[in-house]
Amino acid sequence: MTAAFALSLASLAIWCVLLFGRAGFWRIRKPAPVPAPPAWPEVVAIVPARNEAEVIGRCVAGVLGQKYPGKLSLVVVDDHSHDGTSETTATAAAATPRPDALSVVSARDLPSGWSGKVWAQSEGLAAADRIAPGAAYVWLTDADIWHGPEVLGGLVARAVHERRDLVSLMVRLRCASAWERLIVPAFVFFFAKLYPFERVRNPRTPVAAAAGGCMLASRTALARIGGFAAIRGELIDDCSLAAKIKPGGPIALDLADDSESLRPYDDWRSLWDMIARSAYTQLRYSPVLLAGTAVAMTLTYLAPPVLALAGGARLWPAWLAWATMAVAYLPMLREYRQPWWLAPLLPLTALFYLGATLDSARRYWLRRGGQWKGRSQAPVRP
Repeated sequence: MTAAFALSLASLAIWCVLLFGRAGFWRIRKPAPVPAPPAWPEVVAIVPARNEAEVIGRCVAGVLGQKYPGKLSLVVVDDHSHDGTSETTATAAAATPRPDALSVVSARDLPSGWSGKVWAQSEGLAAADRIAPGAAYVWLTDADIWHGPEVLGGLVARAVHERRDLVSLMVRLRCASAWERLIVPAFVFFFAKLYPFERVRNPRTPVAAAAGGCMLASRTALARIGGFAAIRGELIDDCSLAAKIKPGGPIALDLADDSESLRPYDDWRSLWDMIARSAYTQLRYSPVLLAGTAVAMTLTYLAPPVLALAGGARLWPAWLAWATMAVAYLPMLREYRQPWWLAPLLPLTALFYLGATLDSARRYWLRRGGQWKGRSQAPVRP
């Protein structure tokens, strides 16, 4: 009981630090509106697409349906699709207010040392240099994202008003199936804990992060870092891009209100694969960091309910740690319009994430890391 009580106190101490010393990561704080710029700069959007015929129509409709007062172009990079992605893209664009703003380019073969998405983005940027040389901003989004009509205007206004080199939105992930309700809000919660948005916005901290589904980058910032070649081999391309840009200019990351992911995750396997694809990359393929993560996840999320249920009232710190955990999670559940009773189940979700993280390491050691769209993109282990 002495050891169990000590573990209970340790878990409670961790949650006290997270609650009060992690820049309020658990709070939902949306930025205040900013005034419109005196002149709306030209923007070029880039969408990498590999076999995205099922979703890219809505993406294109959202991008070209923007009520943006300035000039807007869209470059869709067809990354060796074989499902009619280009045809679906053209059909969708024809039904928008800006049918002539679309350019579809085919990506060249993937060079050695590049991850697939980053190479497609680089091909898109090269095309943008020809198609929209006067664009001051590059809007990077994904083929499975829909944006409401006011999104781009809000991004540009914030970038101009706050003089930020990168403005990103964490799009609202789909949360319809039972598995999505259990796993998806926790994904955003864990991300915000790892990269507190307040610290991302603060130019005096080194914390840098972005969400790849919606990133507005200044053309000068991309040129300053050498374009996408600066992150050529990165699987976690969004946060890597933010880390390159922030030392030269301020960035921002917030939760989106009107940008939504179209990608469904209707079963546990698809969510497991989504996590396992890049979890070990986040740990820099380090067995030491993997072991430390397993210990930290166990002490932070798994120990409180196990100790509380096993020890009863005598292990009151475990009960308090569990309650603190649930309270911290409630704002994210409200943001995703999910019931409060999912909050005490966060330890089960954490166990799911821990299992997927361990599986991510296993895949890497089996030379199957970073699987996406038929490509194994993690570096080959030594």
